[in-house]
Order: sequence, then structure tokens, then C-alpha cells
Amino acid sequence: MATLGIDFGTSNSAVATLVNGKIKRIQVEPDNDTLPTSVFFDFDDQIVQFGSVANQNLLNGSDGRYMRALKSVLGTGLMAERRMIIGKKFDFYDIISEFLSALKSRAEQSEGVVFDHAISGRPVYFHSDDAARNAKAEQDLRECYRRAGFKSVEFMFEPEAAALAAHASSRGDGGLGLIVDIGGGTSDYCLFETGKNSKINIVASHGVRLGGTNFDKVLNLEYFMPLLGRGAQIKKMMSEGVVTAPNSIFHDLATWEKIPFCYTPELKNTVRDLQRQAFEPELFKRLGRLIADRAGHELAFMAERAKITANQTEHGAAKIDLDLIDDGLYVGINQADLARIMSDLCQVIDRSVQDTLDNAGCKPEQVSEVIYVGGSSQMHMVQAVLRGIFPHAKFRLSGVFTAVVDGLALAIDNS
Repeated sequence: MATLGIDFGTSNSAVATLVNGKIKRIQVEPDNDTLPTSVFFDFDDQIVQFGSVANQNLLNGSDGRYMRALKSVLGTGLMAERRMIIGKKFDFYDIISEFLSALKSRAEQSEGVVFDHAISGRPVYFHSDDAARNAKAEQDLRECYRRAGFKSVEFMFEPEAAALAAHASSRGDGGLGLIVDIGGGTSDYCLFETGKNSKINIVASHGVRLGGTNFDKVLNLEYFMPLLGRGAQIKKMMSEGVVTAPNSIFHDLATWEKIPFCYTPELKNTVRDLQRQAFEPELFKRLGRLIADRAGHELAFMAERAKITANQTEHGAAKIDLDLIDDGLYVGINQADLARIMSDLCQVIDRSVQDTLDNAGCKPEQVSEVIYVGGSSQMHMVQAVLRGIFPHAKFRLSGVFTAVVDGLALAIDNS
């Protein structure tokens, strides 16, 4: 029975297998070891598209429905909701299984074998504050693999898979290592050491539901949504006085997995009412136009790019053009701005790292090396948190986008 390692991520996914004891990443998109975890239902051609093609269709303005951050829906009540799309009724089990099935078929076409078994990564906690939802999320994902055509699936904590890969590529100098895996939807940690016969020994794993999409959302709410009416004052319709525009509208529009549900006639009517009662009606005119154009995902992509650009801008502020909202609009964001608006999230990361150490009964000075995995681990304010906790440790990047799938492939030997 052939086994496929699958890193089903919030933002990106990857697959790999083991050939003659060596990791073989399978390119399920041309010349790329990963593909975006994105789905596009094409209304014109009545087909489902995935990855970069799905993203491009969205950005091209093709007629259809776009979805991303599917992993964030696992364990929630949204999973079983059925909606009519391209002439069929889909729930999220169907949508996620369609994506997993595409990974399976592309890998099989590449390798010329049938992959009946999967080793799938999973976060330590899908839902860090709800044990029942966390268990339900794994059940949901297991069902998605079944519908995708896999006869069996086993799960492995993503930071433990990354630890396997980091251990395999290390120089063998021993000591206690810490994986810091900050992906699109969760932050996961694994303390490990080299045991007897140079085998890896997992000391403790921990995690929290916080990732890059949370950073994107905070930036979106802080810099973009006020230009669409967030925080604006509205005259009461039936009495004297003023109220603030409903915050839930803007939170949903800045949350990847909720954006597809923001284009309803009811919300469009609400925005028209807000425009009529607003002291600054132009803000809600922009909001109405953005919703009518179904451009919420495009704005979320813009927030993601702005986060990356500001993080990479060493001097001064990054200029973020916001022509999507209105012609000539822009904002400036620098690294200090990012650190300020993300400070609450960084405190959560700090606390979760400390919890990982406490679970293992370790002190910070016992950790000799910190290994960054996941795209958001490259954020300067995140790395500042880790340097503060581990002032004497060595730091390195290890396959930021592929360490998890590499470790899953290595785990095939033990499956």
C-alpha cells in the first residue's frame, strides 16, 4: 500500500513520499513544491479549480466563488452547511475532499502509483480553547480524506513532523531543540532532543489557534476597514443620537473563511441603510461597491501582501496602494507599526512558548537551538519574542514551507 505524506495547510499545501529512503516532494503545481490551499468554483465553465489557478481566477475577476483557509472551518458548524454552487449542493466536507482528491490524483499521475494511505499533518490544537471542537476537527478531516478516496489515514502533529525533518538535516550536535511553526492558521511548538542511537526524542508539543491569517486580519481591521466605515458614527434611525457602525460586518469581511458569506442581499441592504444614516456616507459607498464587486478576498490578499512588504522594509514605511478601495488611496506601514498592532498576538505566542517549556519541565536556558518553520515565523516581531525568551540560543530557518511535509515523508518508514 503506497503512502502519501500530506501537509494540508491553511494557506498552502504540499505532498511528498519516501523513495529508497529519501524524501521526494511531488510537484502538484508546475515547478513548485507547494500550492495555495485555494478553491475556485468557475460559474462559466462549471468546474472546480485549485491552487494558483484558483487565485488567478479570483484576481482576474472571473465569475465564480473563491474559498481559502478551508482548514479553519474544521470542527465548526459550517462544515455541514450545504450550498448550491455550479448546479450542485456542496458542504465543506465535499469542498475539502475535492481539494484533497486533487492532491491525490496529481501525486498519482506524477508517480504512477495509487496512494491508498495518507500520513496527514495536523496542528496540535485545531481549536485551542475547546477540546470537543478540537476532537471534532480531526474527525471532520478524517471524513474528508475518506471522501477523497483514501482507504486509511493517520495523523501526526505538524511540529513533530517538522522536528523529524530538522533532526534529519542537523549537524548532530545534540542538545534541546525547539520547533516554532507559525503557519497560516495555527502556531505549533515541539521540544525535541537526540536520544540513543541518534534517534529523535519528542519531549513536548503544544499549540494555539493563531497564525498568519490572524496577522492579516489585524492589519486589515486597523488600516483598511476604517476606510470602509469601521468605527464610523451612524445616526439612529428611529430616535435621536448616534451609534457606531456594526463591527461584525468588518470582522467577517476580514476573516478568510467568512468572506464568501459577506455578499448576501441582506448585507447589501444593511450597507445601503448605513450609507443613508452615516455622517460620512462616502465610506459606506466604498463598502457597498467592494461587496457588490465581491472583492473581499482581494482585499484580504492585499492585507497579506502589506504585512509581508512592511516586514521586509528595513527603513521607513512601506507604501500600500489601496486603489481597490478608492482611486489614489494609500497607507504607510512600517515595522514598528506592525509590532504595535500585533502586540496582543505576540503576547499569545510568548505565553504559548512558555507553556511548552512548562509542559516539558524545561527552562529557557536549556534550549540550545530554535528552528523557525512556517511563513509567519519570519515576521520580525515574532522573532523578537523568541530572542527575548531564548537570548543564548542559536536560531535557524528549516524549510519554512516544506519542513512539515518532509517530516511526514520521513514518518512513512514507521507507518
